[in-house]
Amino acid sequence: MKKIFLSVFIIISQIVLSQIKKPVNLPHFDKSLFHFGFYFGINDKGYDIELKETPSLTYISQNGFNVGGIIDIRLNNNLNLRLEPGLSTNTKTIYFSENKFPGEDNEREISSTSIRVPLVLKFSANRIRNIRPYMLAGVAYDYNLSSNENNSKDNSEGEFRMKTKTFTYEVGLGCDIYLYYFKFSPSIRAVYGFNNELIQDDNIGDNWTDNIDLMKVKGVFLNFSFE
Repeated sequence: MKKIFLSVFIIISQIVLSQIKKPVNLPHFDKSLFHFGFYFGINDKGYDIELKETPSLTYISQNGFNVGGIIDIRLNNNLNLRLEPGLSTNTKTIYFSENKFPGEDNEREISSTSIRVPLVLKFSANRIRNIRPYMLAGVAYDYNLSSNENNSKDNSEGEFRMKTKTFTYEVGLGCDIYLYYFKFSPSIRAVYGFNNELIQDDNIGDNWTDNIDLMKVKGVFLNFSFE
């Protein structure tokens, strides 16, 4: 993920430098009350895990993807309200302590395909020819379509259960780049969960979830929007 961020940063830096010297594109774009667009990107979404005692698990997160639409409302010259409904996928593999779970029973895979509905405030600096940096802050509702919250099985039968509904907040940075026909906007966001996603196993005192106090979303999203 770090190599991807570095490569994207270098490419975008070159685009930004090239646009500073060019004629002004889309001079009236930001004056409209509403405009629409779409985005796609990648994410590295994991967990903020708090344990009751000594460490008993680790996890590995695979990069997922994001795709969705944008509804942008202009509030004033430097502030916009954005609704960004979309779809996000991600897979994590949890590894429990080998001392407690010898063999293959120490792994659990958590796959999520979520409908995300972020509501974001966008704080933009004044435009410099074809460049306009901005900051983002907002909240989001996540509905996990692949949740096993209602599954009667637990870890004793191989099911690591997570909640269906999650609420998160996010902060980020980005830059609007005004091209000839459209506006291109890369952004990077840190996403954090409000609520505990973990569903404890039914048997109190088990070896899987008993030592976990809470598991909340923690991740990084890299989005590319076109408006």
